[in-house]
Amino acid sequence: MNSLRAAFGNSSKGLIVAIFITLILAGSLLGDAIAAATVIGFLVINSLTELKLKPEQIGMIILLGASIGSIMPPITQGIFLSASLVGIDPDPVIKLAYITVTIGGIIAILESFRFVRGKKLPPNLIPEKSVIQILRERWKTLIPLLVLIAIVLANTLFDYNIFTEITIFAFVLQPLKEIKILQGITFHVVSAIIIAFLISCLFPAVRKETKAVLKNGLRKVNQTVQIQLCAGAMVGVFYASGLIDKVALMTEGLASSMVKLGGALSMVVVGMLTGSQTTSQSVIVTFLAPILENMNVDSTLIALGASHIAAAGQNMPPVGLTAFVVCGLIGGILNKKVDPLKVMMLALPNSLYFLAIGLIVWFI
Repeated sequence: MNSLRAAFGNSSKGLIVAIFITLILAGSLLGDAIAAATVIGFLVINSLTELKLKPEQIGMIILLGASIGSIMPPITQGIFLSASLVGIDPDPVIKLAYITVTIGGIIAILESFRFVRGKKLPPNLIPEKSVIQILRERWKTLIPLLVLIAIVLANTLFDYNIFTEITIFAFVLQPLKEIKILQGITFHVVSAIIIAFLISCLFPAVRKETKAVLKNGLRKVNQTVQIQLCAGAMVGVFYASGLIDKVALMTEGLASSMVKLGGALSMVVVGMLTGSQTTSQSVIVTFLAPILENMNVDSTLIALGASHIAAAGQNMPPVGLTAFVVCGLIGGILNKKVDPLKVMMLALPNSLYFLAIGLIVWFI
């Protein structure tokens, strides 16, 4: 973060750019907006607060940065998923996504510039050292992050999952896969974060402050965890009541002329309810892709559109789950009430951009 701030200058707008790049990188590595917002978001909240940004404006920046990162190439979980569901090579989709997602990121950054218009960067936020000086002095602190990057890259680019390929990891994690309440730990991104945390404990500075690190960490994510637990119960109710299945059936029953719009609407609704572009694509694209192929829509464009529409849906008002998690995180740190609906409305233009891109490529 400090290196990016040093690279982009000593201005308020430069700080916004550095924060967006950090969040987008995290979202790309982790492949999930909620994970990126939770892991990286709390690191930038205090800096944005010192710029006199409102809590909802901070929420919008974190929400968009993490969400855009979740489909940003080259490590783009959203596009890899859509390509696999359609059954095609993801490379052509990724090449197009470099353009569309980068434009979305630029739009988000430009949107956020209005929050700091006329505001000078406080002296304590101005980096005193160059990028080279920062990296030379603190490169060791990047080791846990580099390990995390290596694990995710190996799985994403080379289909090598250390948690199944290396015996000791497989031995530890395999039993956990049978325990539903602990299954989330076995997800390779979560496991990679745990490994990175354990590696960070090898540093004396971390070990000496272990108690304080755990105490402060738990205190800062307290409200977020409460929201996630409630959200998990809510999603469970949606599935148990058959709501998700009804949305899928609604799409299947549409006339051919309405399949594209209806399919897009279904993906937005599922993404909005679950806060996950992964769930949205898994539920809808599975049966929608063959229908679109029969309508002579190019497979590459089907995958591209699906990833963008799903990314838009997870942030849509009025019940975008990702925004609730982000607001819980900000509220817990600042001890202020943060309105998730306002955050979603601030992010709406960017969400509409990704929705529009998805529809345009489907209608070409």
